[in-house]
Amino acid sequence: MPFQQKDLLRIYRFDSLDESGLVHAVFTRRGGTSPAPWDTLNVGGTVGDDPARVKANRGLCFQAMGRDPNTLYDVWLVHSATVICAEAPRDLRSLPPQADAILTDRPEVTLFMRFADCVPILLHDPVRKVAGVVHAGWLGTVRRAAAAAVWAMSARYGCKPQDIRAAIGPSIAAHHYPVGQEVTEQVRQAFGTDAQDILPSRNGAVQFDLWAANRLILEQSGVRQVEISGLCTACYLEDWYSHRGENGKTGRFGVLVALKD
Repeated sequence: MPFQQKDLLRIYRFDSLDESGLVHAVFTRRGGTSPAPWDTLNVGGTVGDDPARVKANRGLCFQAMGRDPNTLYDVWLVHSATVICAEAPRDLRSLPPQADAILTDRPEVTLFMRFADCVPILLHDPVRKVAGVVHAGWLGTVRRAAAAAVWAMSARYGCKPQDIRAAIGPSIAAHHYPVGQEVTEQVRQAFGTDAQDILPSRNGAVQFDLWAANRLILEQSGVRQVEISGLCTACYLEDWYSHRGENGKTGRFGVLVALKD
């Protein structure tokens, strides 16, 4: 089953990534220490929650997956297509680098990201033993962050796209994501004739289908195995934080990815 219980935490896992042996978890908002509006497993440090509670929640995530918190590598998300290749855990005494994709071939590194509507994309090449995670909101999707990560996996680690398994995690669905003219124009410029398939209309409003767009990006990059959770963060607030669904007053859920020793 995709949902599992780890200690007090409810997590989501992908069947395809379980099959390929990747240590991974998409943590729901359940089982943490934070009060409303961040209740309860908030791992976002810039949303107004007490830093001590955020640190405790992150610790719970690592504990549930049997990972040492000192193996952490995370980034400062800026809606870019910048990719970081992590060779060792991050120096926690300094600010994290700005990027929206992290890759590693080191089992001693645990990749960690935070989300609340944007698309988590988990990547695993079981042949070359490389793992990655990508953060793609509308701008990161237009900038093809997922394609940048696949390209970096090939260039840095010798991965073949056809060996890569990709998984698109819980994020906002098209029916909850109407977009304005500025976004619509950028999507059309970025995707050309394919834009019509990822910009559906409903009740006169144009929507952006982030799932379909990122699946298209991955497939155009040569990835043949793409699993989509199909879970909308704005529909299931009992499990997920949603920036749109909660009018910006919410937390961030975590995504953890690591290679087995």
